[in-house]
Amino acid sequence: MLILAQNIEPVQEIYYVITQYSFDYFRDYTEKRDRPIIVGHTDDEVSKTRKSSDDEESQEKKLKYPYSVFFIIGNEFCERFCFYGMRSILTLYLVKILLFSQTDATVTYHAFTMMVYFFPLIGGIISDSYLGKFRTIFYVSIIYAAGSIILSTASIQHLHLPMTEFSIIGLCLIAVGTGGIKPCVSAFGGDQFVLPQQAKLLAMFFSVFYFSINAGSLLSTFLTPILREDVQCFGKTSCFPLAFGVPGILMIVSVVIFGLGRPLYTVKKPEGNIVLKVMKCIGNALKTKANSKEKKEHWLDHSSKKYGQLFVEDVKATLNVLVLYTPLPMFWALYDQQGTAWTFQAVRMDGDIGFYTILPDQFQVVNPLLIMAFIPIFQYGIYPAFGKIGLFKSPLERMTWGGFLAAVAFAVSAFVSMKIEATDPIMPSEGYTQIRFYNPLPCEVRILEMSPYNIKELNDTIPRMGYVEIRDLKLKNIDGDTVEIKYAAKCVQDDQTLQTTLSVKSKDTLLVYFNNDGLNYTEDDVTKDDDAGSPFLRTLTNISPGEEVFSISFLSDAHDLTTINNTDIDRLKMSNGKYQVLISNNLSNDTTNSTSPSKEINNLQDSLEINLRLGGVYTLMLEVNENNQIVDSKLITVTEPNTISMLWLLPQYFIITAAEILFSITGLEFSYSQAPVSMKSVLSAAFLLTDSVGNLFVVIIEAIQIFDKASSEFFLYTGLMVIDMLLFWFLASRYRYVDFEENDKKFKLDEDNITSPQYEIGLDNPVFNKNEET
Repeated sequence: MLILAQNIEPVQEIYYVITQYSFDYFRDYTEKRDRPIIVGHTDDEVSKTRKSSDDEESQEKKLKYPYSVFFIIGNEFCERFCFYGMRSILTLYLVKILLFSQTDATVTYHAFTMMVYFFPLIGGIISDSYLGKFRTIFYVSIIYAAGSIILSTASIQHLHLPMTEFSIIGLCLIAVGTGGIKPCVSAFGGDQFVLPQQAKLLAMFFSVFYFSINAGSLLSTFLTPILREDVQCFGKTSCFPLAFGVPGILMIVSVVIFGLGRPLYTVKKPEGNIVLKVMKCIGNALKTKANSKEKKEHWLDHSSKKYGQLFVEDVKATLNVLVLYTPLPMFWALYDQQGTAWTFQAVRMDGDIGFYTILPDQFQVVNPLLIMAFIPIFQYGIYPAFGKIGLFKSPLERMTWGGFLAAVAFAVSAFVSMKIEATDPIMPSEGYTQIRFYNPLPCEVRILEMSPYNIKELNDTIPRMGYVEIRDLKLKNIDGDTVEIKYAAKCVQDDQTLQTTLSVKSKDTLLVYFNNDGLNYTEDDVTKDDDAGSPFLRTLTNISPGEEVFSISFLSDAHDLTTINNTDIDRLKMSNGKYQVLISNNLSNDTTNSTSPSKEINNLQDSLEINLRLGGVYTLMLEVNENNQIVDSKLITVTEPNTISMLWLLPQYFIITAAEILFSITGLEFSYSQAPVSMKSVLSAAFLLTDSVGNLFVVIIEAIQIFDKASSEFFLYTGLMVIDMLLFWFLASRYRYVDFEENDKKFKLDEDNITSPQYEIGLDNPVFNKNEET
């Protein structure tokens, strides 16, 4: 349907296809069923064009169907699979493999997205002015594929490449690649049809084209996280190389498919880029005004001599709409955080829904699913129903409500985060410390004295496999203190009274444990893994390092083996699930604190089963005898695992998707309907460039790090969005919609031009062409 103007490119994304290329959607939007689509003409003018409709249908039957479009559709499916699959796991790759902090990962993700939505402007100019659509798509697809392979290769730690640097290079190449494909591929598909004779076939093509976009997006967003999580490779419990590699292979297939169709394509020569011309017109007006004393009614009129008054009037109308675009980036600042802030939110939640465990990065698939469901619901249900009570009648009103809904979505996410933060471990405040006592010995430990403090929780003894937690020990000296502990145990040095001095500081967390040598202590980290949500496990045994060193192995249900020795008491990041705990003297893959697929384990003495859940922090106490057999054990849950269901994210996803329908799709409709025919590509480019600016806002806010808690940050974005929409509402209330029928009368369009098939579906603007000739 609306591929209409030759210059409608360069910037487009999936929603551009929804609003401007869906034949049925536009047919309902114009409310003129079975009528040729004409932009900017009156009903009388339209009626003249219908006389030739029978001839056009007969001509359509004679023309061959352009089978070359199937190569284009295959290319688009593979490219969208690659992009959305890569992006769905990018955030967790940054924090799990490259060890970025949440802030750094968020900045990197949004900087990448910012480039993705900026480079289409460059790609469109190159395509329209220099290379043409085919060569632009083909060349940048090769760059795109190279970036995908570099990213996949960089994630293989065994190659010892500079992982961070290579990953950034790969992302930059992908951003450049998608910048060349986005503005060209759908228009190139439209070039394969003869218009207006094949207008119906063109509409069918865009329906299939849109389906390929959604199919690639949905499949990759669902499958790629599974490849990441459920496959182990290169000694890791996850497999990012495969998760990046499969989309990369699909991108190579995309290049091959697109190249094979070359003999069948209709390839048009570059005809110049309207965005570039508008920029030159504005530059010329500013330069002429600065060098001239002549006064004009409008400053743009200074460029009328070079570009023609009619073209200048089009630029004026465009600038009036662009003023409304100034508040739009904030919407995208919120919307695009589904891949960062909301993914980190999902990391701290429980994805177990009984029959399936939802992965944090997999939850993003909800948005495209809801989009496909919501479009007909809004078009045929919401809009007509609310229209009866005077709501949602104009595009700007819909966009305003969409912006406010985005604010509501982030307010909901803030309350969900508050619930999540309530499950965080209680940390000591200023002037307090925490001490946790563990006793993996085969006997109880008697606490004879703890000077200068009297701690009732110890109750004189710590039983066998006992655990005592002191959360709020108030220090007598806020700058630091010492605690002398006298204790005795029948199984330690013949029940002699032993003494140890602990050094404690304000806000410290200490771990105290007993083994055959006596009391030991170290700093204790009980915080959750906010970046990846993985459980942590610390192992304590009664055997002291001076007595004997042996291996402790954890064999998962997925046959992944993690091995440490009894001298290692640091907490270990694990994958969630069930493990068999194994004690051995000799492991065929003799490693310390390593993770690798289990091959052959010799001389296993005993085993037990433990279950680690996402977000939990655990301490495993083992009593091991002289034969390296596990006599007794106890798994202590120090910090509770994730307990809030991931399904609580659904309300905010429902609301943000409804906001997207009202704001984004309506915004593209508004951009198209309020643009002069020659300026439609300019407003489409400007509308989608607001996405790039919105991601820049996120980069700046995250770099400042105003808040520590996610809930506070979500409330910040909520407030900014409300203020932003109030500004938009003020600007919208002052905007006057353009009546292009009156505009046509004003410029006295030639009737012969109107009835000519060349203009029947708005392919060319006669005003624009006449100015080009002059």
